[in-house]
Amino acid sequence: MLSIAILKSIKYICKYVNKGSTWVFGVGNVAAPLDEINQYQLGRYISSNEAVWCILSFPIHERHPTVIHLAVHLENGQRVYCTADNVRARALVPPATTLTAFYSLCQDDFFAKTLLYSEVPKFYTWNASTKKFQRRKQGKAVEGHTNLYSSDALGRLYTVHPNNTECFYLRLLLINIRGPISFEDFRTVNGQLCATYRQACQELNLLENDAHWDTALADASNTARPQQIRTLFAIILTTCFPSNPKDLWGKYKDYMSEDFLHRLRSANQNPVIQITPNVYNEALILIEDICLTIANKALECLLQTDLQTTFLIVICNEKHTMILMNWGHSLGQIFRS
Repeated sequence: MLSIAILKSIKYICKYVNKGSTWVFGVGNVAAPLDEINQYQLGRYISSNEAVWCILSFPIHERHPTVIHLAVHLENGQRVYCTADNVRARALVPPATTLTAFYSLCQDDFFAKTLLYSEVPKFYTWNASTKKFQRRKQGKAVEGHTNLYSSDALGRLYTVHPNNTECFYLRLLLINIRGPISFEDFRTVNGQLCATYRQACQELNLLENDAHWDTALADASNTARPQQIRTLFAIILTTCFPSNPKDLWGKYKDYMSEDFLHRLRSANQNPVIQITPNVYNEALILIEDICLTIANKALECLLQTDLQTTFLIVICNEKHTMILMNWGHSLGQIFRS
């Protein structure tokens, strides 16, 4: 008698209940034509347990409940399949996805505006041919609504890596905002249009505050060298995804640039020189070098701002000399508090 002491033992029994004896066969004549069907039949072994199970028409497997995968993509960022003949037409009019169909549904169906994106499959079915959501025609009737039925179907949004920043924050909005009618609607908070989905998440308080990263940088500012603080800041940017990295830079940029200021004062033999935008620029360049080494990410992406600046680094006497091509604002001017 087998005693089941732990839950994993049940899995062991279910796994081997249909397992038959070891079965090995070989092909005698290698030169004979390959018959894959015959080989499969020779290698197919059905134990007595499985044979009885099939004869009595017991179900072999079952999947419940139904899970509907829901697309997550930026505006005009859906996957498109095309040929050389229809590539232009597909580019001009990309096919609808479950996400764009959700927007259309919320525009036309009042009940849909009360739902989250993940709740839609419970009340609607996805028609793959027409690329539209349709109300379910059977199931449990929903009180207070005519011709509306619910099921136990589940909606699952595809996961998005935080490195795909804007799409990641769009997904965060999708699981928290009910009844959106467009991509722009997600970025509209209290009547104000936000520049990015990340900013919209911040306005809606969907992101954690940066208190722990602020504390870490504050502690480092008291004891660490500027180079160490820059490295810590780069690690926070690339691996911790702070909600407002620009504010962290503005608060601790002086500590990260102290060594450049000291070098500038020593070179000019003037101890009263104050910090300048070019000093901040040099610190930002080294921070970006660290970010590129860690995550191959430019500082412009990590700080969520448009730097509008081109840099040319010239190596001279083993020191970095920066030539700033001022096509817009300098980094120091952009991040100046």
